[in-house]
Amino acid sequence: MRLVVLALTVALVAPDFAASKTYVYKYEALLLGGLPEEGLARAGLKVSSKVLLSAFAHNTYLLKLVEPELFEYSGVWPKDPFVPATKLTSALAAQLMTPIKFEYANGVVGKVFAPQGITPVVLNIYRGILNVLQLNIKKTQNVYELQEAGAQGVCKTLYAITEDERAERIILTKTRDLNHCQERIIKDIGLAYTEKCEECQRDTKNLRGAAAYNYILKPTSTGALILEATVSELIQFSPFNEMNGAAQMETKQSLIFLEIQKTPMVPIEAEYLHRGSLKYEFASELLQTPIQLIKINNLQAQIVEILNHLVTNNIEKVNEDAPLRFLELVQLLREAHLQDIEMIWNQYKLKPAYRQWIWDAIPAIGTPVALRFIKEKFLTDDISIAEVTQALVASMHMVTADLEAIKIVEALAINPKIVENRILREIVLLGYGTMIAKHCSEKATCPAELVKPIHDLTAEAVAKADIEEIILLLKVLGNAGHPISLKPITKVLPIYGTGAAALPVRVHADAILAMRNIAKKEPRKIQEMAIQLFMDRALHPELRMLACIVLFETRPAMGLVTSLANILKTEENLQVASFTYSHMKSLTRSTAAIHASVAAACNVAVKLLSPKLDRLSYRFSKAIHMDAYSNPLMVGAAASAFYINDAATILPRSFVAKVRGYLAGAAADVLEVGVRTEGLQEALLKNPAIIENADRITKMRRVLKALSEWRSTPASQPLASVYIKFFGQEIAFANVDKALIDQAIAFVTAPAVQAYGKTALKTLLSGTSFHYAKPVLAAEVRRIFPTAAGLPMEFSLYTAAVAGATVQVKATTVPALPETFHFAHLLKTDMQLETEIKPSIAVHTFAVMGVNTALLQATVFARAKVNSMVPSKIAARLDITEGNFKIEALPVSAPEQLAAVQFETWAVARNIEDVAAEKIVPIIPPQILEPLIKERFTSKIDYSLTDSLSRSSEMIYSDVAADIKPIVKTKLTYYAKKYCAKVATIGMRSCVKIASENAAFIRNVALYKLIGKHSVVVSMKPVQGEAVERLEMEVQVGPKAAEKIIKHINLSEEETVEGKPVLLKLNRILVPGLKNGTRSSSSSSSSHSSSSSSSRRYRSSSASSSSSSRINSKTVDKAKIPSSSSSSSSSRSSRSISRSSSMSSSMSSSSSSSSASARMIKTVSYPYKFKKNHMEQSIISQATSATRVSRSKSSASSFETIYNKNKFLGNVAEPTFAIIFRVVRNDHKLQGYQVVAYLDKPTARIQLLVGSLAVNDAWRFCASAILLSKHKVTATIGWGIDCKQYRTVFMAETGLVGQSPAARLRVGWEDLPKAFIHYAKIAYEYIPSSILAGLIEEKEANSEKQISLTIVAKSERTLDVIWKSPKRTVYKLALHLPIALPLDGFTGLTPFDDNILDKVHYLFAKANAVQCSFTGDTLTTFNNRRYKHEMLSCYQVLAQDCTQELKFMILLKKDHIEQRHVNVKIADLDIDMYPRNDEVIVKVNGMEIPVNNLPYQHPTGKIQIRPKGEGISVYAPSHGLHEVYFDKNSWKVKVVDWMKGQTCGLCGKADGEVRQEYQTPNTRLTKNAVSYAHSWVLSADSCRDTTECRMRLESVQLEKQMTVHGQESKCYSVEPVLRCLPGCFPVRTTPVSVGFHCVPADSNLNYSEGLTGIYDKSVDLRETTEAHVACSCTAQCA
Repeated sequence: MRLVVLALTVALVAPDFAASKTYVYKYEALLLGGLPEEGLARAGLKVSSKVLLSAFAHNTYLLKLVEPELFEYSGVWPKDPFVPATKLTSALAAQLMTPIKFEYANGVVGKVFAPQGITPVVLNIYRGILNVLQLNIKKTQNVYELQEAGAQGVCKTLYAITEDERAERIILTKTRDLNHCQERIIKDIGLAYTEKCEECQRDTKNLRGAAAYNYILKPTSTGALILEATVSELIQFSPFNEMNGAAQMETKQSLIFLEIQKTPMVPIEAEYLHRGSLKYEFASELLQTPIQLIKINNLQAQIVEILNHLVTNNIEKVNEDAPLRFLELVQLLREAHLQDIEMIWNQYKLKPAYRQWIWDAIPAIGTPVALRFIKEKFLTDDISIAEVTQALVASMHMVTADLEAIKIVEALAINPKIVENRILREIVLLGYGTMIAKHCSEKATCPAELVKPIHDLTAEAVAKADIEEIILLLKVLGNAGHPISLKPITKVLPIYGTGAAALPVRVHADAILAMRNIAKKEPRKIQEMAIQLFMDRALHPELRMLACIVLFETRPAMGLVTSLANILKTEENLQVASFTYSHMKSLTRSTAAIHASVAAACNVAVKLLSPKLDRLSYRFSKAIHMDAYSNPLMVGAAASAFYINDAATILPRSFVAKVRGYLAGAAADVLEVGVRTEGLQEALLKNPAIIENADRITKMRRVLKALSEWRSTPASQPLASVYIKFFGQEIAFANVDKALIDQAIAFVTAPAVQAYGKTALKTLLSGTSFHYAKPVLAAEVRRIFPTAAGLPMEFSLYTAAVAGATVQVKATTVPALPETFHFAHLLKTDMQLETEIKPSIAVHTFAVMGVNTALLQATVFARAKVNSMVPSKIAARLDITEGNFKIEALPVSAPEQLAAVQFETWAVARNIEDVAAEKIVPIIPPQILEPLIKERFTSKIDYSLTDSLSRSSEMIYSDVAADIKPIVKTKLTYYAKKYCAKVATIGMRSCVKIASENAAFIRNVALYKLIGKHSVVVSMKPVQGEAVERLEMEVQVGPKAAEKIIKHINLSEEETVEGKPVLLKLNRILVPGLKNGTRSSSSSSSSHSSSSSSSRRYRSSSASSSSSSRINSKTVDKAKIPSSSSSSSSSRSSRSISRSSSMSSSMSSSSSSSSASARMIKTVSYPYKFKKNHMEQSIISQATSATRVSRSKSSASSFETIYNKNKFLGNVAEPTFAIIFRVVRNDHKLQGYQVVAYLDKPTARIQLLVGSLAVNDAWRFCASAILLSKHKVTATIGWGIDCKQYRTVFMAETGLVGQSPAARLRVGWEDLPKAFIHYAKIAYEYIPSSILAGLIEEKEANSEKQISLTIVAKSERTLDVIWKSPKRTVYKLALHLPIALPLDGFTGLTPFDDNILDKVHYLFAKANAVQCSFTGDTLTTFNNRRYKHEMLSCYQVLAQDCTQELKFMILLKKDHIEQRHVNVKIADLDIDMYPRNDEVIVKVNGMEIPVNNLPYQHPTGKIQIRPKGEGISVYAPSHGLHEVYFDKNSWKVKVVDWMKGQTCGLCGKADGEVRQEYQTPNTRLTKNAVSYAHSWVLSADSCRDTTECRMRLESVQLEKQMTVHGQESKCYSVEPVLRCLPGCFPVRTTPVSVGFHCVPADSNLNYSEGLTGIYDKSVDLRETTEAHVACSCTAQCA
């Protein structure tokens, strides 16, 4: 029976306080923060008091504190005692002892009421007590789970209820999981730009928290009495993985029943206001920095005091505490009202130094007050445009984005003064979007009204077609990232309506990029939109690639990525395919946890695609993603680059680079830069006169009327644009077009600017000095949330920096400048400038954890300080007339410490009533650290500073108090080391001192290694007795160079090695045949005799391998292989290229064969001999061997003859220039180096001498080079003692290998430093294997001390490379180049020789031009696609500019005798080229020009016609047409790089899209070459047309009826078919497959009625029909 009664009691139990009684409890709350181990310092506080509870009304109770006490703690736990905060307790006594009211029913706390005089901080302490009373007891369950409201929010809570039958007590336990809250009370500041990385914290969390509540209840008649309640809460945080250590904040509460008083409490006479509920209320801690407590006595006086300190103590250098004082200024300004700031501003606005400090601090206030102040000062013209620009940019990112601040920015955006200034309007509007994004980042739902004004402006701009306004507003919507903005953004995309399709591509691009921030909130919606854009193949490729970027930023699932790969399988646009494949491929290598699922999905998708996409050249669009992420440290970085092209040109259409960071479970896009160069390359290289020629366009359009449904390509706008994003928010962008450039030029050349420049120059001449200091609050990141005790806990990161510089400048001119001078006068004066600069910087970073309120602080924090000052004093002199330039580094007073970095961790406790009594202690107490350090340095092991880092000794802490549990028994790593080096050149000694004392002796993990004290100090001081006055560098050019030479070098002595002249030995190394005046004739003759047969054999074998760097294995007869050695040919074997053996054979005489590897290729010998142009061009193939030897000998010895005639050019020539690097010492000893150059024009010889100025230093570097002819240059380099220690000879020459131009470089040496060989081998190891994979090698005994490199140009874009080392010869065959070589420069046929600018323009255009050619009956398009082409009697468009500008047009036809005719229309010229007999005839505007009168040059000089080989070439690179070549058997057309993608005709678009080659004039893609070629025929109007064309293009009806979709249909071709004109009949036809569109057989549409718009219809089927290719007409034809 007793058990049943107790069970019922449990079922109905709930805390209850009887009326007319007062319940007395003892309450204690303890908060401690720090590391969990005892014996280390912690910071905390304690609240102790009696608590009185009494019923006031039904379900309403009174709560009062009696004898409250507050204690602070900052010491070694648990050794040190709590310290009473007596002054703070007294100050708060009135509030703490004021009773509050609260609703309480069935154990649940309801509303809370308190007088107005109770501050939120004190009321939150009350809430901490009420939080203990919160009990949700269910009547029918003893173990249950629910989301329970508490002081920290609504969190997951587990209840367990049991009973103690003997004691008649009920034991209740509840636990709260603070990581699973339905509503968590938390405040984040400075985290709006970050996104949570859920994947990073799936297995581990940076922040964890839980609380355990234990209750002992005594059943009563009305419910239950709480006898005892204890609370233990633990919150742990680590910036790293939890396994690497975590700091903790521990909260303990106890509520113990004392007695029941029979008299109830009486409330005070005050109005009790509703003050919320049990939930924590944020108060002034949002504005209170946790770094310092400032008691406000006289706010304005305190602000003035801080300002005076900052201004006066940061002049010569930045004070090391300046960042902390700047934070103090910011804190005081946050406490100030607008009127207070106004008064301070009015007091100091005329003092520049004070003004700058105030203005830099205003944005850091971070409240709407800052925006209101900036607005008022701007409207009253109190500040300059530069000041308001700086303040607005900073404020938009630093001010808290509440509704008040947003309204202020909105009002600014429509202010007339802002609207008038384009830059300010952009800043404010972009900032408005940023403010909305920050405001909405903390809310689940965000009001749509905030972005409605931008939506209205966007709709208005679209209606007006204001492109610049649309782009700006799209960027604003992109910054805001509000999901409701998706609708107006999509309205400007081309997938909705024709109106949006008419907008420029750059508008569409910005619209797509504007969805990226929306994707962070609504990834599913953006994925649907992005995949829709990507699949639309009618869109511009750039837009599809941008959609791909947006799609992958949403981190799509496996299914979506696989779908994307499936789309790519049939993708025809190679730009899109290359970009998407490379994007997926790079993501497969991602190691960041946030990309784990995407990387896995991309890994699968890439395997579904063809690896051919990975081999597309760099000219195709690419996406690159690289990242590095450390899971243990939870830190990483990622970089992405997106290269978007649309026509395979050199300059990409757009380029985007982004840097992303990962830290402590969060991710942020730190920096992003985007550049668009659409039309920029064309604007730079195009002839500007093209646009102005309206007659040309009219004539060409008249011709194009004959084309069926021709549609022009939109011309690129000459525009470059750039944007910058910080943390995902666009802060600035600029469009650089012609109008902007013209404005900039007008501004620079304006008289006001020139006058300002002259004023500045006069100021320099009179001497000036100034000081500049710039403070920055670089980071303020905070997370604030309540503890169980009702006090706020905070994690924060602050970084403040102050940079300053003091500059003194004095300039003088000789002679002095007149009052009215021109800048050109400076070129005729001797100018001297002396400058002293003292830059300095101080940076403070604080990481804080603990309790932070406006009344008290108890925190543990880490502080990093960086201080640096590096002064310099420079004097410079420039005398252009005398050719003298001199710069001196003068001595300057500098601190011994140039830079210092300090890192310390502390525990601190302080309160506002007794700030001076704050207690701050290091986390690792000295009483622990000092014995450990002492033991370390007194052990038997030598711990001198030169010993290694890891020395340590085992310790037991015997001196720790007996009541403290020893921390560890392990090894201590204490590190202190000093590295010094003497810099003799400047007479200074520099040292780096590193010291570290950390907590790794407790746990060897990352966090504990960070805790402690670390420092790095860089110092520099003069060396005693080696004082240096100054450093000098002087350059003298011209006749006076000889006067500047300090130390004369004489090279007249005979230089011999082993009894022989050095140059003779080196020349014999380079020319092995020079031995006793003869050469091996057998080797030479056999090489020559076999060259022709080998040539034919090699050509046939290499032709099949021209597209690859590998060739098939082949055996070559030794007798037919020319030997490069004078002795005999060495055996050749199949082997792979080994890194070590190849390098050693290149530098030494020893080598060994390497084992076979994956790169093994059969050996082959190169069949051609290098034939020199220099000295051998007149030698014919029948010359005797002796003649060749004689000529070679004279060639090789010519350099030696000239050199020996005058070893030292100083004997016959004055120095050309001299450069002196000198250290001016107090003891007048010479120190430094001099460089002297001599030029002997008669012998085309230059000599360079470098030598030390020191008297006893004979080290020299000597170089001498001679241009023997325009085909050969020889140089010798010597260095070491008197230039005799080491010597090398270089020979560079041009020649022919077979019929191909070639260049050869040979290097010979007698001896090389061993270090050179050593490091050369190391460098060889870093050569990528991919480069070596395509090489072909043969073992061959070449010259022992010679290497040679021969490059053979097989074509303009293909090279053969031959490398010869002492033991082997290596080939790289058919090496393809991305640009074309100007080979016609070797033949002397380069056009524009008389104009250097036009010539450079031509060579640049040639290097990147693409070619279309026709040989036999095969046409090769610009995209290198070949097809059979039958020429017609009608003109066909071979190639033309397909934009509206119509810069050129090339037509092709055959005449009645089957001869080709080419017509070129360009500028005002109509050029015809056709064969006549054995010649090529050229006509310009109908007038024949004899070949003897060529070259012909257009009056503008931009077009040339000149003979080339057996034909004629037309050159017009500035018109987009690089070259048109025509001869009897072939023709070639080359267009410049910037025309790629803008051409059309038989040669194609030149955009690299081989899968989309066959495009008709109306941009329809045909399936066969015949239909494609016929579509570009210029139809005739009648059979009497003078062009002799008798055909036209028309849609034909299929002769048979077809059944389509189960219905009898008649079909018409949607691709034009060539047919004879009326009155003519076909002589020859050809079958052609075309697409047909079908309509029901009984429809009214018939052929005779015409087929308007048939070419735009869809293709229902493809059938073969007959096309007429030759027609004959009757005499009566129409």
